[in-house]
Amino acid sequence: MLKKIIQLFIVIAGGTIGYLYIPELLKLVNFDSPSWIVSPYIGAVLGAIILFFSTFWLVDYLVNFIKWVEETLVKAPVADLLFGCIGLMIGLILSYLITLPLRENQIELVSQVLPAFITVVLGYLGLQVGFKRRNEFVSLLITNKKEKRKPTDEDDEKELPFHIKPKILDTSVIIDGRVADICQTRFLEGIVVIPQFVLEELQHIADSSDVLKRNRGRRGLDVLNRMQKEIPVDVQIYEGDFEDVQEVDSKLVKLAKKLDGILVTNDFNLNKVCEFQNVQVLNINDLANAVKPVVLPGEELNVHVIKDGKEDKQGVAYLDDGTMIVVEEGRNYIGKTIDVLVTSVLQTSAGRMIFAKPKLLEKAL
Repeated sequence: MLKKIIQLFIVIAGGTIGYLYIPELLKLVNFDSPSWIVSPYIGAVLGAIILFFSTFWLVDYLVNFIKWVEETLVKAPVADLLFGCIGLMIGLILSYLITLPLRENQIELVSQVLPAFITVVLGYLGLQVGFKRRNEFVSLLITNKKEKRKPTDEDDEKELPFHIKPKILDTSVIIDGRVADICQTRFLEGIVVIPQFVLEELQHIADSSDVLKRNRGRRGLDVLNRMQKEIPVDVQIYEGDFEDVQEVDSKLVKLAKKLDGILVTNDFNLNKVCEFQNVQVLNINDLANAVKPVVLPGEELNVHVIKDGKEDKQGVAYLDDGTMIVVEEGRNYIGKTIDVLVTSVLQTSAGRMIFAKPKLLEKAL
């Protein structure tokens, strides 16, 4: 459809040019022919045909260029478009006011060329200033709004709510799936942002030839569908991208800085990068470790020993939440459920580890 519209425009432009200039051109070269041949209407038909066939190769390039501009504008954030357009309009208005006296000058260079140059330059500068200083303009508007707002009696009775920062999800935490349950319990407040480049990475994983990767990617997409349809949380897609950055983790860090948001992840390395760059981060693994039941030395537990440990005569058991319990002298109780006494608790980067010994052995001593 777009290609046909461009072709129609070329035909109309060619007809217009032929109508205006072909008869004059024929008269200029003293072309001896009947009067009907030099008719403007014949010129319009000739101009349309000539321009259409001479620029036929140009149509595909124009279509591709327009589609590229369309995709770029669709992916750009709304704030970038808004303030860029405002800056462009201000630049064009200023250029019109500045060049208005110049157009009355009799010198062709001053009256035609210079105004066109000033219009292009000021329009470009206005677009760039509006686009690059958009965050400062937004902050200025918010500050002025707060200053103009008059305090009411209700403000004395209750405080205004704090600003809730958006939560940005990375690929690993979406595939993990526990973030959906956290949102359902309403422990995660505010807007949940899903970047478009994270969705593309999930799609790439879901299309992988590796069965394990494919299943992980599909599970991540199922988690997003569940969050959008079943869970009472505001899920928004961020359409923007950072073309100068290749790594998804680096894009997430830049996006968190741009939106003044909080990155939600369970990637240990990404967590460290965020801490180094002063980006707030919520780690699902840290939350899981924090809500595990507290076990103190001397407490009694009933566990099922399932395998032997790394050291001699050790047995290994697990709590319901996955916490590993190393049972000293527990090798002889593999496959049995016994009572143990906690001797120590060790917190590691991989989680919590509990050391215990059989209660029967304690009684024997």
